[in-house]
Amino acid sequence: MSLLLRRLWKSCHGKPAAALVKRSSLLLLSSNSYSSSSLLHQTPPCFVLTVAPCGDDLGKLVIFNANDFTITDLEKKVPLDLVYTDEMLKVGGSNGWIATLKDDGTVCLQDDLNPFASDTNPKRIPLPPLVTLPRCQTQMVTNMAMSSSSPEDEDCVVSLKFFGPQLSFCRPGGKPTWTNIRIANPCFYSSPVVFSKKHGMFRILASGGYLIGSWDPRIDKRNKPKFQRLWFRNVPKLSKTKRELLSSCCTSEHLVESGTTDETFLVKLYRRPRASGSEKTQTKALMVFKIDEEGNAVYTNDIGDLCIFLSKSEPFCVPASSFPGMSSNRVNFLDFDENVYISVPCSNIVGGNCSYLAPYHIPPQNIA
Repeated sequence: MSLLLRRLWKSCHGKPAAALVKRSSLLLLSSNSYSSSSLLHQTPPCFVLTVAPCGDDLGKLVIFNANDFTITDLEKKVPLDLVYTDEMLKVGGSNGWIATLKDDGTVCLQDDLNPFASDTNPKRIPLPPLVTLPRCQTQMVTNMAMSSSSPEDEDCVVSLKFFGPQLSFCRPGGKPTWTNIRIANPCFYSSPVVFSKKHGMFRILASGGYLIGSWDPRIDKRNKPKFQRLWFRNVPKLSKTKRELLSSCCTSEHLVESGTTDETFLVKLYRRPRASGSEKTQTKALMVFKIDEEGNAVYTNDIGDLCIFLSKSEPFCVPASSFPGMSSNRVNFLDFDENVYISVPCSNIVGGNCSYLAPYHIPPQNIA
């Protein structure tokens, strides 16, 4: 397995694997500024690199730690059909939990892909079948978000954002039911939803990044959402070559909060096909803006000690100094076909294309 992964890493990223990757036992870090309790240990951010089949339709997790580029073989076993088939379609993730969607519209929250959750007693939380609003669809899901770190929390609210106008909320505790909202503005139709702990609301950044919509699931669904207009400030003057590069790319906008610095960032990623006719895309540039309470989105090439994690899971950021070996002032981006590390000051991009079965960054987990 070690040799296979090293070859995989080399073929995907074009760098000698020995210089970048080493095997490791499971690493726990002492309590730090990202942790809320002195009695807890924390794991570094990570993601599932692959699942090694071990018989009985099960596989062992192999994870990649973001702080020191180590690969860790775990004994934790997960169902292979969770990663290798579409029988349980993965539609999003948040804090180590994955949402799966079956053909009958049944949603299930499960922690199988969380390396630090129990494999002998995996948690599966079924939610009611989805209810589709008129002239909407619920087969294509943009992503999921949660109001707390675990759907087992009494007040946790889970949100699913669908391609199109439908946004749905469900409280897994008690007798769960779906609250469905029709979004009127088409500029939100293709955007993901995130939960803002700072504002206590689910927020969606409109396509183009000029508007933020906020929905509070605790109030009656007939209440109107709140909107915040954004004004881009201090945008750097670009060379003709840079302008042509950005105009040739597809742009995605991402909203992410730092709980340690109380800052909100807007990250613009610019990606384009690797080659003519290719389905794989490559990240070519990024721009980061810091958003203030007045709606000013101020360009910055310095996010300090922070490291931002973007993937198919809900985005997050951590102080790099809390995790030995982690580079600060960086954005880590993970998708089904790409894994790159982007320096915010100079936009230097390290990484490349490869297939990832579970492109979900998992934030630090507290372990007693």
